Amino acid sequence: MAEIKATEVKRLRDRTGAGMMDCKKALTDADGDFAKAEKILKELGLAAAAKRGGRATKEGRIFTKITPTRAGILELACETDFVARNTDFVKLGGAALDHILGSNITAVDEKIEAMVQEAAGTIKENLRVRRFSTMEIGDNDCVVEYLHGDTGSIGVLVKITADSPAVTSHDAVKKFAFDCALHVAAFNPSYLNHDAVPSEYVAEQESIFATQAKNMDKPENVIQGIVKGKLKKHLAEICLVDQPFVKDEKKSVGQVTAAVGTEAGGTISVTEFLYFRVGEDEA
Repeated sequence: MAEIKATEVKRLRDRTGAGMMDCKKALTDADGDFAKAEKILKELGLAAAAKRGGRATKEGRIFTKITPTRAGILELACETDFVARNTDFVKLGGAALDHILGSNITAVDEKIEAMVQEAAGTIKENLRVRRFSTMEIGDNDCVVEYLHGDTGSIGVLVKITADSPAVTSHDAVKKFAFDCALHVAAFNPSYLNHDAVPSEYVAEQESIFATQAKNMDKPENVIQGIVKGKLKKHLAEICLVDQPFVKDEKKSVGQVTAAVGTEAGGTISVTEFLYFRVGEDEA
């Protein structure tokens, strides 16, 4: 029997929102296997659906920038929230993102390392570029950015793709794109749409819902219907296009997207989004 450490119990509680004793029992039943324990809690209905990202544990700031052909988002980490407001810290984040967008790097390189070390020597605190990501921008794309709070605790990039540049540049599309960025910042969807959800994740959820349904003492065909309904509801909660729109909860993001496209004289779709929150666990 594996030793159940208090740190693992706390990590499971932070991850799932279940009670401490339930987490300890799940870890014991799973012989210390964290993933198995998380699944046990889900099957018992004691865990909330895991989202992309976790609890914020570090200080820092999110930076975003949009150029005519590329957009980028970066998390710069530091030790204290005071430093996240420091002018040199803000300059470092902007300079690092400029370098990223002006090159083809996919990981921190020597130039960024040197920039970070120089700034750390001035600021007198440990600093690091924790992560970054970019997206390409075509002629038919509209990309918007959103930073939450005066220290950029959350950063979002959203790309809307239209069937023509004229539709892309329409005011209604630009406004919708920004509202969509606000939505992503507020609800942090795990996936863009059903097609983006990994098949293994869908299979795991079906297994969990099937285990829950078996306790209802229903015929097999009824159980299958229950599982299908639960899965549909779950995917609607975690997929951006199916979530109730932040500005009109009676309509889904997908429904509003279609309406805005019609208003702009064409068709549009949300094709990509990036969400960073300071200190979140990387999925």
